[in-house]
Amino acid sequence: MIKVREILVTSALPYANGYIHLGHMLEHVQTDIWARAMKAQGHQVTYVCADDAHGTSIMLKAEENGITPEEQIATVKASHEADFNKFLINYDNYYTTHSPENKYFSELIYRRLNSAGHISTHDVEQLFDPEKKLFLADRFVKGTCPECGSPDQYGDNCEVCGTTYDATDLIEPRSTLSDATPVLKVSKHYFFDLPEFEQFLKDWTRSEDRLQPSVANKLQEWFDAGLASWDISRDAPYFGFQIPDTPSDEPDKYFYVWLDAPVGYMASFKNLCEQLKGTENELDFDRYWAEENEHKTEVYHFIGKDIVYFHALFWPAMLAGSEFRTPTGVFAHGFLMVNGEKMSKSRGTFIKAETYAEHLHPEYLRYYFASKLSDKVEDINLDLEDFMQKVNSDLVGKVVNIASRSAGFLVKKHDGMLTEVCAEPRLLDDVTKTGDEIAAAYENREFSRAMRLIMQCADKANEYIDEKKPWALAKLEGTEQEVQDVCSVAINIFRQLMVYLAPVLPELTDNAKTFLNIDDLSFHSRNQWLLGHKINKFKPLMQRIDKKDIDAMVEASKASLGENKDAAQDATPANQNAQKKEKEVAVDNEQQIDYIGIEDFAKVEMKVAHVIACDYVEGADKLLQFTLDVGEDAPRNVFSGIRKFYEPEQLMDKKVICVTNLAPRKMKFGVSEGMVLSTGDPKKGLTVVTLPDECIIGDHLA
Repeated sequence: MIKVREILVTSALPYANGYIHLGHMLEHVQTDIWARAMKAQGHQVTYVCADDAHGTSIMLKAEENGITPEEQIATVKASHEADFNKFLINYDNYYTTHSPENKYFSELIYRRLNSAGHISTHDVEQLFDPEKKLFLADRFVKGTCPECGSPDQYGDNCEVCGTTYDATDLIEPRSTLSDATPVLKVSKHYFFDLPEFEQFLKDWTRSEDRLQPSVANKLQEWFDAGLASWDISRDAPYFGFQIPDTPSDEPDKYFYVWLDAPVGYMASFKNLCEQLKGTENELDFDRYWAEENEHKTEVYHFIGKDIVYFHALFWPAMLAGSEFRTPTGVFAHGFLMVNGEKMSKSRGTFIKAETYAEHLHPEYLRYYFASKLSDKVEDINLDLEDFMQKVNSDLVGKVVNIASRSAGFLVKKHDGMLTEVCAEPRLLDDVTKTGDEIAAAYENREFSRAMRLIMQCADKANEYIDEKKPWALAKLEGTEQEVQDVCSVAINIFRQLMVYLAPVLPELTDNAKTFLNIDDLSFHSRNQWLLGHKINKFKPLMQRIDKKDIDAMVEASKASLGENKDAAQDATPANQNAQKKEKEVAVDNEQQIDYIGIEDFAKVEMKVAHVIACDYVEGADKLLQFTLDVGEDAPRNVFSGIRKFYEPEQLMDKKVICVTNLAPRKMKFGVSEGMVLSTGDPKKGLTVVTLPDECIIGDHLA
């Protein structure tokens, strides 16, 4: 019997001022897969989230739309929930930070910090918009850079020379809200004394498994620079919670949105506790959030790497200073890239979740994200071509194919009955035992490793079917039992794959339960094989991705988000000149081609190679290291400068072309014994040439 763990898990709160895009979805899919996997392993997992619903931006957006902020955030929240529902994100509660629970806990934390002497006040000089009657955040101020003189720069840094500065340093500043010239104005602000918690935070951030090593190392840079007190107040007008207990003769002060945003985790959970009170699923708030957590409950936050500072410094310090428990772990992920670059409106790769779901099944993306995600803080690349090929190959060509090519024989000839005894117990036992590794990979957030292990199991099933050829056996007399044996083994492996993929593909696996005539896909269920069991008629579980659907999604993304900004940039004289120079260079390159004869080309020896291993090269930003089976006694070690365009797992187990008669090249990282063939422009994108699985390792290419 496993010890049941009590776990609370959260995703970062989406801001209630815009739509959900695929960058948001990466994090929520990651969290959802982890929560489902831990539930499937028998643990009690509660998953909560909320909209981050406060701040000046929301107030101004509501004003622009002619509605109240409350109406604004309600509309956006409904849109967010609809998008997350399409992607099968299974929250136990999705709430809002504009709630009585959040107001209560924000005030409680503030009062406890204040009573303990962790709050102070200082006068702050800021730019003030005399027309809008509000203090201006840096993003609402533009002017001329004080360093290089570039015009139209924002109030925190210059995009031309890279200099950072205070908004008050701008030359000829203006408000982006009214175009008025702002004036300097002094206001009293409230500060949380973060430096008082420096030693606590140093110990906390280095606690085992609390943070990823790279995150802890990044935080050390902030410790080295010195922690500063944190401004937690904003002046009216502001949409948020008023700071309690301020002097009556002072203007209204509000909590800065980043103070009450993480408190939203507590508020959403408290709201859920109230909903479940008196039911069999009742939850105790203090059991999870009390400072002395003798119950050993666990709290985990999944976040993007851009908000580590708030979650790994401010948030634990606030909790520790106000007598609440701190998170068990904070897990950061990288940004989402599309086709190797930042998401772009003009290229149609800044994709809204709603737009994606109108053209493609969300489970395709859930699987692709899972195949890329690891426990590292690495950017994830959604390569749309690779996305299509991977989903079609893995899910349709490998996994679903096992059931589709086996079920018909059982239903037609044996009324859907599986054999009483497994004909290949060692094979099925091997696949069953792999479940332990897969479960551990899920728990450790090594989803890409879990997907590789699952596909290896699928490969074993397909190899077994290919070897036994039930379609050929069925044409012979007296082979009915053998056909039933083979197909029963295949269906049992398929069931194990459904167990392993259920956290990633909940809809597909639910449909598979109907086909398999079962009601349980927990990890423990895999230990009971389907023997003497009746299955139902197979119905297609997943369709292949059609490229035209991807193209339609890209075009729809251009239409829904507009191309004005990027198109305007493309039309600037500087960019037009750059484009003209690129064309001139292209013409020059065409005119300077050095041709070789057929005799030279005939000297090149190319062989079919199997990628046994593919890894990053420590200390090399551009290289991947391959271990290749080229049909010789020993595998070859080959370095290739394609790291910018591929993750190692994309090339694992692939058949590639290796140039085998190049002279060995001694490099800093080892000796390269060949070259992996690829096509394209090294500056714009390289594509490794891959071959069908049926190609024979070691064969020469003529």
